[in-house]
Amino acid sequence: MPFITSIKPQRFRTRVNIYLDGKFGFGLDLENFVRLGLTVGQELTDEKILEITQKGEYQKVWDRLLVFATLRPRSEKEINNWMIRKKVNPEYKNKLAEKLCNLELIDDEKFAKWWVGQRLAFKKKSLRDLNYELRGKGIKKEIIEKVLSASEINEEQAAKDLIEKRAYKWKGLGKMERRQKISRYLAGKGFGWEIIKKAIG
Repeated sequence: MPFITSIKPQRFRTRVNIYLDGKFGFGLDLENFVRLGLTVGQELTDEKILEITQKGEYQKVWDRLLVFATLRPRSEKEINNWMIRKKVNPEYKNKLAEKLCNLELIDDEKFAKWWVGQRLAFKKKSLRDLNYELRGKGIKKEIIEKVLSASEINEEQAAKDLIEKRAYKWKGLGKMERRQKISRYLAGKGFGWEIIKKAIG
C-alpha cells in the first residue's frame, strides 16, 4: 500500500497536492484535507484513495458550480446545462441540485422575476419577447404567465422609448416610409400591431 510522502499547497492555496511514494497522487481541497486528517507517512489502501479522490472531485465540482450559480440568478435549466457542459458525474447531479435548492439558488419563479426586471430596465422588451426568452431558459408556462401578469409592463411606453432611441435612423424620411420602417422594427421586437399603432401615433 502506498504512503503519503509529501503534501504541497497548490498555487492558490485552496487545494493541496498529495504525493504517494514520491510521486504525485491526487489533488484535494483544504476542507476535505483537514476533515480526513491526512498526514505525511500515512498509509492508504486503494479503496481509501478512491474514496478520497471521489470526495475531492465532488468538492471541486461543487465549488465551481457555486461560483456559477452566484454570479447572477440562474434557472434550473441553466444549472442542468452547466452540469452537462462540464460533464459532471451523473451520480453527483441530484445532490448538487438539492444543495443549491437548500441555499435558494434554484428558484425558477424568482429567476423569472429577476430576468424580467433586468430586461425591462435595460432592453425595453415586449411581452412576446420576454415570453420567448423565459421559455428558452426552461421556465414553465404557468410561471411565465404569473410573473408577466404581475409585472405591469407598459408595452406602449417601451415601444415609444425604442422609437425615441433610434429616431436618428429615420430622420429625413417621408411620413409613410418612416411609419413603415418603424413598424417593421417594432414588429421584429415582438410588439403587436395595436401597440405599434399607438406608439407611432
